[in-house]
Amino acid sequence: MTVRPYRPSDLREIAELFYNTVHTVNAGDYTPEQLNAWADGAPDLAEWGRTLLEHAAFVAEEDGTIAGFGDIDAAGYLDRLYVHRDFQRRGIASALCAALEGAVEAERIVTHASITARPFFEKRGYRTVRERKAVRHGVSMINYRMEKQRPACAQNACFAAENAVASQRKTE
Repeated sequence: MTVRPYRPSDLREIAELFYNTVHTVNAGDYTPEQLNAWADGAPDLAEWGRTLLEHAAFVAEEDGTIAGFGDIDAAGYLDRLYVHRDFQRRGIASALCAALEGAVEAERIVTHASITARPFFEKRGYRTVRERKAVRHGVSMINYRMEKQRPACAQNACFAAENAVASQRKTE
């Protein structure tokens, strides 16, 4: 498995991965109505493409297949982290999360984790700040605001990683 920066040519494949992951991996924790509201199969690809380029975004590949992706903004908001249903429990989410956390110089990382993802983030040192009721397309669903406080020395290391990723993007 390799983790690399997101490329615009990845967009359609990761949008499909997102839909399929939500509708399979998260199906045990959410109703069909909630899953359809969360991932309706018609994401705004222009908006996704814009935010993935603005954020530090990474893709995990295994044997030429995109196995997962994630992105984080400069302030430390981990926006998306999804792993293909066929690549679960292989360390892909951990590798992506480590790359994302290492790409920003933020004193804390914040995410809104699903019921399904909450245990993963807890194992990585995130704490639940509060339960939330997110509303998408008029449908309410539970997720959790989670935070990970980072030591000051890690923030300096992250700044170096962020600059390395920025330099790599300029050459692509």
